[in-house]
Amino acid sequence: MPPKSPWLVTPKPNPAAPRRLVCFPHAGGSASFYRTWAQHLDPAAVELQIVQYPGRESRIAEPLVGSMAELAPAVAEVLRAEAGRETVLFGHSMGAAVAYEVLRILEAQQVPHVNRLCVSGRKLSGHPGEASARPLSDTELVASMNALGGTQTGVLDDPDLRAMVLPIIRNDYHLIDTYRPDPAAAPLTAEVVALTGDADPRVDAAQMKEWAGVTTGAFSVHVFPGGHFYLADHAAELARIATALG
Repeated sequence: MPPKSPWLVTPKPNPAAPRRLVCFPHAGGSASFYRTWAQHLDPAAVELQIVQYPGRESRIAEPLVGSMAELAPAVAEVLRAEAGRETVLFGHSMGAAVAYEVLRILEAQQVPHVNRLCVSGRKLSGHPGEASARPLSDTELVASMNALGGTQTGVLDDPDLRAMVLPIIRNDYHLIDTYRPDPAAAPLTAEVVALTGDADPRVDAAQMKEWAGVTTGAFSVHVFPGGHFYLADHAAELARIATALG
């Protein structure tokens, strides 16, 4: 058995499971966001693995990663080392972009059995003008995060916790604001599934359809009730859609 990687959190380890679901957190997020998904999966059939970015939770002492060019290859290397079974990548918001770039690397390296990419809550081209509109003060940043939801109640109100969380959020915003997908990238062959909330202020179903252009494989869009963090109310259905392979 390979040594445990700090990049992956596995709530119910079962390397013998024929399929794995790899989840990628949003900006400012960590592995704990997806932990409850394990209860919606058959552990004998699907192993849940959650990417843990440096600088948070179990990796709090490690330096943050500030660019996609550094982050995506590091995650791809870890996933390649554990290849050999059906794999689904699921990413929300910033995590959607990271998952996409990781899959591009894996396909270029001809890593087998990565069957599906699920992208949630983010347009392929990102959000034009977002970087220049980022709130600069801590107060504005906290208000922006609270408006989107997804942050545990009270975390940003506690001065000590806020001092830990805000640098992570700023780092991740910088990462995603400076990221640009390569328009000349070879198309994927994996199936792509796009998901969004019907009240997400950042993206709608029509905009999610642009992900169809990144693959020669199958493509579909699913819309759920809710805002940017609609995932919190639909974990069971999202886990089912992500892992329902033929």
